[in-house]
Amino acid sequence: MKLLVAALEAELAAFEHELAGFDRLVTGPGKLQAAHALTRALESTAYDEIVVVGTAGAIDARLHATVFEVYEVCAAIQHDVTDIDGIVGQHVSLPQRVDLARGDVVIATGDHFVDDAEAVEVIRPLGASLVDMETYAYAWVAEQYGVPLRVFKAVSDRAQDDAITDWRATVTACSERLRAHLRAEYGV
Repeated sequence: MKLLVAALEAELAAFEHELAGFDRLVTGPGKLQAAHALTRALESTAYDEIVVVGTAGAIDARLHATVFEVYEVCAAIQHDVTDIDGIVGQHVSLPQRVDLARGDVVIATGDHFVDDAEAVEVIRPLGASLVDMETYAYAWVAEQYGVPLRVFKAVSDRAQDDAITDWRATVTACSERLRAHLRAEYGV
């Protein structure tokens, strides 16, 4: 059995409630809710794989023209932490980066919705192409439990001024693209 995970119901709008071979989990937004909900799910059931779907803001200029495009995440970092020396992206006790087995883009996770150019300029040097609010937590928890994780993100906005308006306008279309992508990857 696999576990299909999303932060928000809106990201699963195009998905059937019952999907053969998958349990479904909506965690809520942010790293703490993501970590808590996924931990509870993994404590109660042994899963063969976790499949995360959701939306992300594009901070890499090469991805700006690809709204709705689906990318597989190869690694997650945190953009909203600093270590005791003040180094952005370094946590005092967690790894700087959690690598996944597959994928083609790095995502930067933080507990706030990135929607301004100044924030993007701080995050971009960390090496990420996308931003979201949960992936690092999902990746870290999955690693602790030894469960393989795949993360598919549809670009919903450019993480710039008024990105939340873009997200609200595109989340349903992103869900449709993610559903088609899951069908292509898993045949369900």
